[in-house]
Amino acid sequence: MARTPLSGIQHALRAGDYEAVVASVGSSLRSLTFEGRDLILPFDADEVRPGHRGATLAPWPNRVVDGKYSVDGVDYQVPLTEPARGHALHGLASWLDYQPVDKGASHVTLEGVIEAQKGYPWRVVVRSAYALDADGLTQTVTAVNESEHPAPWGTAAHPYLVAGAGHADDWTLQLPAAQVLRVATERMLPDGLAPVDTDAARFDYRSAHRIGAAVLDHAFTGLATGKDGQVAARLTDAAGSGVEMVWDAACPWVQVFTSDQPGGAADPAHRAAVAVEPMTCAPDAFNAAAYPYDTGLIVLEPGESATAAWRIAAIG
Repeated sequence: MARTPLSGIQHALRAGDYEAVVASVGSSLRSLTFEGRDLILPFDADEVRPGHRGATLAPWPNRVVDGKYSVDGVDYQVPLTEPARGHALHGLASWLDYQPVDKGASHVTLEGVIEAQKGYPWRVVVRSAYALDADGLTQTVTAVNESEHPAPWGTAAHPYLVAGAGHADDWTLQLPAAQVLRVATERMLPDGLAPVDTDAARFDYRSAHRIGAAVLDHAFTGLATGKDGQVAARLTDAAGSGVEMVWDAACPWVQVFTSDQPGGAADPAHRAAVAVEPMTCAPDAFNAAAYPYDTGLIVLEPGESATAAWRIAAIG
C-alpha cells in the first residue's frame, strides 16, 4: 500500500491549458498552472505545507487577538497558533484532512468537519469545491452550522500569486481598495482604517503601479466592483502577463502579503509571490464589538449555511 504524501491525498484537475493539484490536508491549493506557467507559488506533495500557503481558512481568517473573544457574554480562549505575536492565526481547519465527496477530471469537492471543542463549541461542516474551466480555477467554500446554537464564522483563501519571472519588487499590482487597516506594533494589532492615499506609494493600487520595495501584510476594504459586481486584483510582470483573482461581495475584505520572510533573501520564498486573500471578515472579527467599523463577522444560526467563492485566472 502506497504511503500517503505529507500534504495528503492529491487531487489533480485539468481543463484546457489549466492544471491544478489540490491537497487534502487543509483543502490546500498546492499548484496551479496555465500553459505550464505557475500562477501560484507551489509546494511539493510530500512536504509539510509551508505555513498556510494555499490553505482554506476557517472558521476565521487572519487573527483573533490574544486568542480571546466573547459570544453572548461567554468568554472563549482558542489556542495561540502564532506564538511570536500571541494570537490565534487562520482558524481551526487548515490542518484538517478533508475527504472527497465528489470528483471529476476538472473538479473536486472536499468536506471537513470542525468539531465542537474548547474555545469553539460549535460543529461546522465545511465544503470546499474546486472547479477548473476556460475561465480559470474557482473555489467555493460553504459552511453549515450543525450545532444547536449560533456560531461565529469567517473564511478566506490563502494563495500566493506569481506574476512571472522575478519577485514582488518587479511586479505591478492593481487592487481597487479605498481603505487600509492600519496595524500597531509588531503584534499586528488592528489600529483603525485609513484612506489608502495617506501613503499612496505603499497602499494605493487603485491605479496599477509597481510594488517595488513596499512591504505589505495588510487588510484592505472599501473594495470597488466592476459592472459584473466582482472585485478584481491583478498582478502582472513587465511584459504584461500575470494572474488575477476575482471575488464578489461575500468577501468585503482582502489581505495582501508580499511574502517577506524572517530570513530575508536567504529564504527562497522571500518576496517570491504576493498572497492575495479575499476574506469574508476583517482581522479579529470575532471581537467585532471592539471596532468602530463593520468587520463583516457572520453568525450562523443552527442549520444555516454561508457561501463564499473566488477565482484565479491567467493574464496574457
